[in-house]
Amino acid sequence: MNAKSRATAKRRRGRLDRADDAKASASGQVLVVDVGGTSVKILATGQNEERSFPSGPTLTPRQMVSGVKKLARDWTYDVVSIGYPGPVLHGCPMAEPYNLGRGWVGFDFAAAFGRPVKVVNDAAMQALGSYNGGKMLFLGLGTGLGSTLIVNGIVEPMELGHLPYKKGTYEDYVGRAGLERHGKKKWRRHVADVVARFIAALEPDDTVIGGGNVKKLDRLPPHSRAGANANAFRGGFRLWGEERALPHTGTRSKPRT
Repeated sequence: MNAKSRATAKRRRGRLDRADDAKASASGQVLVVDVGGTSVKILATGQNEERSFPSGPTLTPRQMVSGVKKLARDWTYDVVSIGYPGPVLHGCPMAEPYNLGRGWVGFDFAAAFGRPVKVVNDAAMQALGSYNGGKMLFLGLGTGLGSTLIVNGIVEPMELGHLPYKKGTYEDYVGRAGLERHGKKKWRRHVADVVARFIAALEPDDTVIGGGNVKKLDRLPPHSRAGANANAFRGGFRLWGEERALPHTGTRSKPRT
């Protein structure tokens, strides 16, 4: 089998796997967990309000699971989607996150939740929820810089934020640290420059700027549209074959007692 045939077979297997997942979860309920550098946000099938609790540089996966279980204790769910702030391969984190505690690589999320779990890169999950077809580039402006390319439904998470740029990396200039270091005006110029570079290099049909800091832009870079953090939840539902219209979500900043 040549390289082209292997690639075609791999895509076909991926579509079949997603079809099987959709059948398996057709009558089930999904809990989506969006793990970020400042907070962990959750939403489940049938719920109209997201919930959250603070994360931060000491958060371990065991603490995350414990916090999610406590926050979702009155929700029913059969499967779990996790958006992870780092590289993921075959559903497993491949490196410790830059902005959280240690212990994520090799952690058994399915055993901890007692449910089937799918782990994907957080930018990939938000990108999947933003996707309308064709070739789409997603860039997430948050604690760092998330990046994902989706081509004809095939999701390709990337780590563009860690590539060299000026005197550091792209993430150093357009992530939260760059915003705090350079101020909003220079940060906006850096964002416009970075987005233009990626569009020129990757030639997408559609470019989505998401993440929590997209709202700090006074105008969007040319040839792009704004995403929404709520799309991360839509992406998490789509991982299990569930389509749903998302509510206008409010956030609880602390777990209920």
